[in-house]
Amino acid sequence: MNYRKYSIAAALLLACPVFAASDQFFDKLDNQLDASQYLSENAYGFLPVPIIITDPAVEGGLGMMGLFFHESEEERSARLKAMQDENNQSAAAHLMPPSVSAAIGAYTGNDSYFVGGGHLGFFKQGRIRYKGGIGYGNINIDFYGFGDVNLNKPIEITTQATGVLQTLKFKLGDSKFYFGPTQRYINASISPQNTNELIDNIPPQWQESISKLLTRDVATSGAGFTLEYDSRDNFFSPTQGLRYELNHLWFDDKIGSDIDYQLTELTALNYFKLSKNWRTGIRVAVNYANSDNFLPPYATPAIDMRGIPSARYQGLSVAMSALELVYKINFRWEVNAFVGAGKASNDFSDLASSQSKVSKGLGFRYLIARRYGFNMGVDIAKGPEDTVFYIQAGSAW
Repeated sequence: MNYRKYSIAAALLLACPVFAASDQFFDKLDNQLDASQYLSENAYGFLPVPIIITDPAVEGGLGMMGLFFHESEEERSARLKAMQDENNQSAAAHLMPPSVSAAIGAYTGNDSYFVGGGHLGFFKQGRIRYKGGIGYGNINIDFYGFGDVNLNKPIEITTQATGVLQTLKFKLGDSKFYFGPTQRYINASISPQNTNELIDNIPPQWQESISKLLTRDVATSGAGFTLEYDSRDNFFSPTQGLRYELNHLWFDDKIGSDIDYQLTELTALNYFKLSKNWRTGIRVAVNYANSDNFLPPYATPAIDMRGIPSARYQGLSVAMSALELVYKINFRWEVNAFVGAGKASNDFSDLASSQSKVSKGLGFRYLIARRYGFNMGVDIAKGPEDTVFYIQAGSAW
């Protein structure tokens, strides 16, 4: 499971209409729907909100999330003061974001389910950042192969797994760089739904190695470092600035991993204002697993783009790029168009020549929480096989 900010934000979008009759859900600045006051006045309360899962990889689904926004009195006062400035309607968005805790449970159309919790924390005026999550899931998903190794037809596999993910970052002096440790642990049991079809659908030269991967209990435990440069003007819905992040992890039996390998992830997000109403975003990402053998499907890098089902295209080497263009209609509303391409290969040297998987789409955003600079809306994306809609928060990246 990916621990993403949009999972939290998407739930809020669905919750707001339930409480829209309350004055807490209207901004005094423009009398428009806004969740800022409700979230701030319930910062330490439990807010149950529904989730709609649209990923075709799990045939859609529903879930419920409980949110906790943590905000100190000092932070609350600063945001309230900024919000009262009618000449700078987005001033609050430039302040340090609040810490958020979440508990989640979800069930999908193909009988997958997941329960877990997480925390996104900002401490010492944002000089320390923590992101962590723990969960258990029983996920049914089609497996299509690795990179250029394609199965005759997909095999539905079940992965029962417990996972823990953590990252702790410290700001380096007065710079915009952050550095710190990161850790990932997943203990999984993998099994195919129909063992009779397993061998028939795997190319002969890969039958033994892939069959073992799809019918085993395995733990992957990794530790490493993360280095980030972050100059974005807002954590949730940036309009300008850069975020570059490098993660490198060592998975080793000394720390409880059944498989030894190294994982490197590089992400570059670029946000530029072109004019008063136009802006653009550019994303480039490369993930590389240094391993002499195939990895379990859940541990293998995959193309992660709107319009492409989760884990549809996997490989030890994955590269993605995307361009998004946004037009701001007014203070609350904006529309966006995007296009992206991804490649997956089992050999880094073959990545450039691998076939590109292209997706494109349109969407819109609404400023649902001015106090936090929180945009929310919907994207519709067309990929190589599917057209998918997503409930999003600000930047989908």
